[in-house]
Amino acid sequence: MIYYLYSTNGSEDNNSTPDADRKRHPSKPQSDTTDSMVDMIMGASASSSANSGEAQQITVDAKTLIAQTQDRMWKALKRRYQYDSNLNPAQTFLLNHINSKIPLVIMYVDLVGSINMSMTLPIDKLVSIIRAFTYEMSCVIQSHKGYVLKYVGDKVIAFFPSSYNKLLACDNVIYCAQSMFTVIQKGINPILNQYDYPEVVIKIGVDEGENVIVQYGHDKTSLIDILGYCMNVAAKITSITEPNGITIGEDIYNMIHPTLKSRFKELKNRMEDWKYTNRRTGQLYKLYSMKY
Repeated sequence: MIYYLYSTNGSEDNNSTPDADRKRHPSKPQSDTTDSMVDMIMGASASSSANSGEAQQITVDAKTLIAQTQDRMWKALKRRYQYDSNLNPAQTFLLNHINSKIPLVIMYVDLVGSINMSMTLPIDKLVSIIRAFTYEMSCVIQSHKGYVLKYVGDKVIAFFPSSYNKLLACDNVIYCAQSMFTVIQKGINPILNQYDYPEVVIKIGVDEGENVIVQYGHDKTSLIDILGYCMNVAAKITSITEPNGITIGEDIYNMIHPTLKSRFKELKNRMEDWKYTNRRTGQLYKLYSMKY
């Protein structure tokens, strides 16, 4: 199963484009089996896709992701593999947008139960789990042409450029999230179980909007960060998401393909402290969730 992705020049209003007229191949429902799951990912960088106007195609099958994850996990637990993190791609991308506002899909990936782990696990086991979690989630993000912005405690914060085509970017981040759950449940946890480690459980929050790119210094090596309403919303969304779940904002829900949209239900509970409003309508900003 292959998904064809088409990039646009970004001049059209993607939010108002009817589903039938979307410049993307309708995605088919994914099977529950590992062998038939194929993740839809971008075939070129955001900068090149924005200008090409051509179909970009690349596939990553879950079987390969799981096999690679388990190989790294085996070696890491036997002290024969050292995880390495690299935030340079994100910093390089953001460097071209300093002091500007750009549309991004923001993703927060939260490791559930990390506080309890820190109080009950030996340090070496805790470190192994945190490193595996952050590295493997980063690999999935990068394979879907996203960027890892930073690691904050037990969270991975990522972004996906959406200026070239918001519809495709929003679809893509949902496929990325599904790949994360697959890698954890079928790649990481089976290995952890064999070593008597606790299983990894995550929850994911996603939203889309314009964000300000800020650099904390004057030279090119200074840290670059993302500020904006969307960042705050995505963080809050993650905090009220159930374990093994993904929650998306109303703006994301309105742009994803109907096949994906049918898997989400409007979040009614856990909304007691939710105060964010839709900036266009003034009404309470709706959330939609899916249990994986």
